[in-house]
Amino acid sequence: MSAYFLPSDILLPDFSAVNGTTWATIACDQFTGEASYWHALDERVGDAPSTLRLILPEAFLNETEARVPAVRESMEYYLREVLVRHPNSMIYLERVQSDGKVRRGLVGMIDLEQYDYNRGSSTLIRATEETVPERIPPRLAVRREAVLELPHVMLLIDDPEKTVIEPIAARAATLETAYEFPLVEGSGAVSGKFIDSVGIGRISNALVRLATPERMRERYGADVAPLLFAVGDGNHSLAVAKALYEEIKAAHGESALTHPARYALVEVVNLHDPTLEFEPIYRVMMGVDPDDVLSELEKYSFSLRGNAAPQQARFISAKRRGTMHFGTPSAQLTVGTLQTFINSYIKAHPGASVDYIHGTKTVEALSRAEDAVGFLFSGMEKNDLFRTVIYDGALPRKTFSMGHAEDKRFYIECRRIK
Repeated sequence: MSAYFLPSDILLPDFSAVNGTTWATIACDQFTGEASYWHALDERVGDAPSTLRLILPEAFLNETEARVPAVRESMEYYLREVLVRHPNSMIYLERVQSDGKVRRGLVGMIDLEQYDYNRGSSTLIRATEETVPERIPPRLAVRREAVLELPHVMLLIDDPEKTVIEPIAARAATLETAYEFPLVEGSGAVSGKFIDSVGIGRISNALVRLATPERMRERYGADVAPLLFAVGDGNHSLAVAKALYEEIKAAHGESALTHPARYALVEVVNLHDPTLEFEPIYRVMMGVDPDDVLSELEKYSFSLRGNAAPQQARFISAKRRGTMHFGTPSAQLTVGTLQTFINSYIKAHPGASVDYIHGTKTVEALSRAEDAVGFLFSGMEKNDLFRTVIYDGALPRKTFSMGHAEDKRFYIECRRIK
């Protein structure tokens, strides 16, 4: 079996005795500005077993030191009293989204030796967006104390022929049920099946075929280092898992290679699953002189000497609107070309800032301010994701959005990392 994607000792509660709706909790990086969501959830869960007790919502990262001991205590209690071990398991998952569409995925573990989030990496597993180093330490403090991990990382595979997940979906009715229940109101439902040894073997073989040099050449037009998994969601959570493993390696040397923290539990989804939709995230610069920004942006556009296809972005300010053209950009995406300029401009102009906006109406509204200028541009087609990461490396922060908060991954499965 390849080491690309592996079965794991998965821990689940006995769902005949534990309410699945109460057990499952949305990813910790959602509703970060809405502490009220998490307070209401806390009241609703009460004393019932719930993954809420095993995580630290990022809305409360500033309370890490006070909250982590209770999280660890709950993990150890759940290990003794709540969780049941399912050895050498992999789960086929169906998630009914808030819109009624069904997303299909696989839950198993990946080897962090094959992952590097740094720009320009050539590992089998790579970040799709820029990792912000400052976001790692507070999250790492939580993981250091944890005896369990709960995955909200979603990895994408570029499998237009649908050779990995979809054959398992076709025979899902023959597999043993792991869980099936509705999620909290507005978030749909979820079901999971334990994949048998035949299915695990087929998944492994199909992933090997996706990562061959021949396939890379055919799919991306050049001899490039194989990219098998691109991080679609949970980028910083996976970076934290890697950071902890590197700490363990530094402290324990070769013995770290057998440490359970070498691996991370994830969900794998096909980029070509019809439920996955990419939406652009626009930019609005604030605290700026719009005319100066546009003048400098025009100079920047003339200075570009790349070989990517021509691009354009619409600009909006209180007094002007129009289109800026980039004839010979270096970045594959308009958002990459624009973000390079924005980063440089903000660095040179104290007081200038940028906000990342979903929806054209919000961009229009914010750009009415005298010290603001907004940019609208075509979003990245999801079929371009792997090619762009291969040629450009990790994308700028907030390049695209995959669905609404309510449809993000929920914590259900657990795994020991100590």
